[in-house]
Amino acid sequence: MATLKHQQNNATGTHVIPPAVHNLCSQQFLIDYNGPSFICRKYDRGSQLNMICYLFSLALKKTKTSGMDINHFTDVHGLPCIEKIVSSVEETPEPIITKITGKVPEWINGKFLRNGPGKFEIGSQKFNHWFDGMALLHQFKISNGQVTYKSRFLSSDSYQANKESNRIAVSEFGTVMMPDPCKNFFQRFLSRFELPKPTDNANVSFVTYKGDYYVSTETNVMHRVDPETLDTTKKVDWSKFIAVNGATAHPHTDPDGTTYNMGNSYTPKGAYYNIIRVPPTKETADETLEGTTVLCTIPSVDKTKPSYYHSFAMSENYVVFIEQPIKMDLLKIVTGKLRGKSISDGFSWDPKLNTLFHLIHKQTGEVSSIKYLAKPLSTFHQINAYEEDGFLIIDMCASDDGQAISNYNVQNLRKSGEALDEVYNTLCRVFPRRFILPLKVDDDTPYNQNLYNRTDRTATCTRIAKNKVFCTHEDLHGEDLHQYGGLEFPQINYGKYNTHPYRYFYGCGFRHLVGDTLIKMDLNGKHMKVWEESGVYPSEPVFVPSPDATEEDDGVVMSVVITPHKDKSTFLLVLDAKTFEELGRAAVPVNIPYGFHGTFNLETL
Repeated sequence: MATLKHQQNNATGTHVIPPAVHNLCSQQFLIDYNGPSFICRKYDRGSQLNMICYLFSLALKKTKTSGMDINHFTDVHGLPCIEKIVSSVEETPEPIITKITGKVPEWINGKFLRNGPGKFEIGSQKFNHWFDGMALLHQFKISNGQVTYKSRFLSSDSYQANKESNRIAVSEFGTVMMPDPCKNFFQRFLSRFELPKPTDNANVSFVTYKGDYYVSTETNVMHRVDPETLDTTKKVDWSKFIAVNGATAHPHTDPDGTTYNMGNSYTPKGAYYNIIRVPPTKETADETLEGTTVLCTIPSVDKTKPSYYHSFAMSENYVVFIEQPIKMDLLKIVTGKLRGKSISDGFSWDPKLNTLFHLIHKQTGEVSSIKYLAKPLSTFHQINAYEEDGFLIIDMCASDDGQAISNYNVQNLRKSGEALDEVYNTLCRVFPRRFILPLKVDDDTPYNQNLYNRTDRTATCTRIAKNKVFCTHEDLHGEDLHQYGGLEFPQINYGKYNTHPYRYFYGCGFRHLVGDTLIKMDLNGKHMKVWEESGVYPSEPVFVPSPDATEEDDGVVMSVVITPHKDKSTFLLVLDAKTFEELGRAAVPVNIPYGFHGTFNLETL
């Protein structure tokens, strides 16, 4: 058996992978060694063991202990404990009647669908991260001013495997699956060398493709769901249709139904980002992602450490991908199980790197040769993007630090007293920001001066090299937003104003680790309206337009509000989107954990 030796290029400090490893990986695996998940075609255990031992040694050489100082961004004290927000609950598969206070407008007719973690323990084992909990799907069915509620756990392979074995049988983002105790010592030892399988625990959002509803996370698997029954009807694997290892849980849809998304792929040449296009309609009733294509492929700046992205932006003609300094160390990820480390251990924030904006034309797939740079930032959710007078305007929720993911361990969310305050104070606040990118940069474009001349906006874009533009942002808020802890989970009147100039967006204020207020921001003057109530925690607001709407904010904003200090007192809140005053609420007599994302499924009479 040949010995695999590690080489290093002393001139560049980069690691050179011996040809033997490339050959081994290409022979044994469908996808190259440097991906966070592998799909095995065939292998013998000895070859797989050799390959992982090599990667393990390389990952150890790249790992350094650090005594980094912990940054504190705020000095808040006395936060209330919110432990029950991340407590396991039982599903409620049969609809139950809610108690209405006030009035739910009778024109609202449909299902408010929500997704998020609902089970944080399996047997005696506990998940480590908020993102790991088993997906619980929620439905608020609204008709004639009345509301019923029901919920179901997603019948994923991960959920069924956990349930059958009464332990955590599939690794999640922050939790490593431990060897089966029923196996003998040798079997348990060898299982450490098995490559991680991607979870299908789709607990992030509800999305639509070709008119069907799916629940999604960020792996290669999502599930088609019946919005009426919440039954899981089909498991769908992106990699069966295109060469990607996953896709985001935040696609964008054009008015004709064409849907765009992003996903990574991993090859011997390094990591790539892919722009995905899904056709608007089905040719047969049971089809899923047939006809999906990769619009273009963008190489990662760092081939073995691609950037993490949770979402992307889209204007009328462009997809905007933000390559941010949150990095995924692929070597750490693929050797994680051997080292007893989860996928989250491979994530890191590198503030020495700039943020890079990529523009991709939606019709041609052409990637702009202009590289738009900004200082290091972290963004999970974009608000909107549109084109105006030769510029692309992109609005997003962003912060100046990218280490928040690691703070959302379940243990942190369950802390109290000074320990809870410490977690919150080490989280950088997130605020809405605007960047402006010039679409045309040619020989006549001047250097070293702001290319955007409107005096009513403070964002700048300056040409600093032939194909480089450096951008600074404008704050999309006044000073009053600071007292509400910033803003996240942004939503707009998507159906009418996505990819177009707009005036209003909605979100959650964050004076805690989760949203504790609802905010409506008016970009005309950057004024805001706030809904708040002591001791409650509203989730992502969703805007629903009224059937006779003539203005952008004609409609309602809905949010599921959690009350961790009272038993069985969660409620669906309905606000007048224009005045931001409460119209009514529907109290649910069961406990509901704090979730992530949702959508409204309109029913036409």
